[in-house]
Amino acid sequence: MINQILSKTKGDRWIWLIVILLSIWSLLAVYSSTGTLAYKKDSSAEQYLIKHLVFIVGGLALMYFSHKLDYRYYAGISKVLMIVTIPLLLYTLIFGNTVNDANRWVTIPVINQTFQTSDMAKLALITFLARTLTKKQEQIKDVKKSFLPIMGSVSVVFILIALANLSTALMLFGVSILLLIIGRISIKQIMIVCFAGAILLTAVVFLGPRRHTYASRIESFTNPEKADPDKSFQANQAKIAIATGGLLGKGPGNSTQRNYLPHPYSDFVYALIIEEYGLIGGIAIVMLYLILLYRCILIVTASPKAFGALLAAGLSFSLSIQAFANMAVAVGLGPVTGVPLPLVSMGGTSILFTSIAFGIILSVSRDIEEKKGMKKVVVGEIPLTA
Repeated sequence: MINQILSKTKGDRWIWLIVILLSIWSLLAVYSSTGTLAYKKDSSAEQYLIKHLVFIVGGLALMYFSHKLDYRYYAGISKVLMIVTIPLLLYTLIFGNTVNDANRWVTIPVINQTFQTSDMAKLALITFLARTLTKKQEQIKDVKKSFLPIMGSVSVVFILIALANLSTALMLFGVSILLLIIGRISIKQIMIVCFAGAILLTAVVFLGPRRHTYASRIESFTNPEKADPDKSFQANQAKIAIATGGLLGKGPGNSTQRNYLPHPYSDFVYALIIEEYGLIGGIAIVMLYLILLYRCILIVTASPKAFGALLAAGLSFSLSIQAFANMAVAVGLGPVTGVPLPLVSMGGTSILFTSIAFGIILSVSRDIEEKKGMKKVVVGEIPLTA
């Protein structure tokens, strides 16, 4: 069945295969972890499973259509996305739904579904940066024509996301710096961007609306013995899940910590996977993401065009950093954040925009394959026409 699906697709087959494997694993993990949530909501785990399956199928469909579109069209789409994203982020901060003292979601009318605007902002900024860096390569050292527009877009999106979702903003800022380095921005200008980012970060952490939340999370991470037990509850339950998983785990559907972890289906889904599938399962997930990153790097290095290389690099680094940040939090290597595990955690907008991102990467890969195919045809025809 998987071979039949892959035969109808283009681009890197390893990426398609790993996305499908992670999607299947996601269905198992979400079904196992939503029992307690279903009980609290007077619902059933099957309802959450069906809803999650709809998003996964929708994500795969978006991934398919995204990879069919020539990646060059995303240069024009990025301008539209940026025009829409900045007002939408501002609207979310003022009128968005408040969950855990953060305005990250807006409700879509008619269908009554929540939409996390930062997921769209990540895609918009990365594609826009790739376009701008490519377009201004001849004037890349010009401060007025190149540096200020780039720095302005990064700073505005960073501050609008950081006020409600600092961890996502920091990861996006890091990816932006990587793109600036790849795009041949001078070290001096990059240092200025980093300095400006540090000032904005300091302002958000010490003056922002969630400053008390950031302080308590950092305190819980650096001094767990002295921290408020309620503040370190999630991290402690995740450690228990990992510790009791052992080498082979308790088996699918046999988690006990899912009844105690506040978000075993999203933020801490990796801890639940280790509990049920053991150390072997945890390592398998890590390896799948490492292979994804490796295949994406091959696409970046093989792309003959700067825009394709920057596009694939930005999106792949963003998804990889997010994945390893989520897993680091689950195993206690970082303070608690609200970052989902790409393609695995339950969450509609995260799955859909992650799928689009992989579709764009595969569009670049498809273009590379088609160009190689054309070269092979031309080379094969030379002896016949000579």
